[in-house]
Amino acid sequence: MQPNPVFSKRRALIVEDEILIAEELKERLSLLGFSVIAAVDSADEGVAIATRELPDLVLLDIRLKGKKDGVQAAQEIRQKVDLPVVYLTAYSDRLTVDRIKGSEYDGFVLKPFRAGELQSTIEIAFQRHAIRATHREQ
Repeated sequence: MQPNPVFSKRRALIVEDEILIAEELKERLSLLGFSVIAAVDSADEGVAIATRELPDLVLLDIRLKGKKDGVQAAQEIRQKVDLPVVYLTAYSDRLTVDRIKGSEYDGFVLKPFRAGELQSTIEIAFQRHAIRATHREQ
């Protein structure tokens, strides 16, 4: 994975309840040039940090510790602040996919993921987010 100058100095929040995956994401994001501001394992923590710290990117697992999941966290984040959101999940069943499709998001990565896949998904997420922001302004 090559550092991407577009990502340099950008800040990311990881909301992932599997410690090993969170650590791998931290490492991969750092290699891309991101600064990881936090890695938390619950929707409530993720929403609180996202709305307080305003990272440039939020990576959200769908299934998290606690009563809320990643889709609910994304909806709460979007209601409060406008940030690019990329979902991470090991589940591709119809119910999960339908819930994701019904939410506003910028990218989707199925676990296990490869480095190049993560990088390209993030690039597309930033582009989708920018297009959506432009449409809202018009």
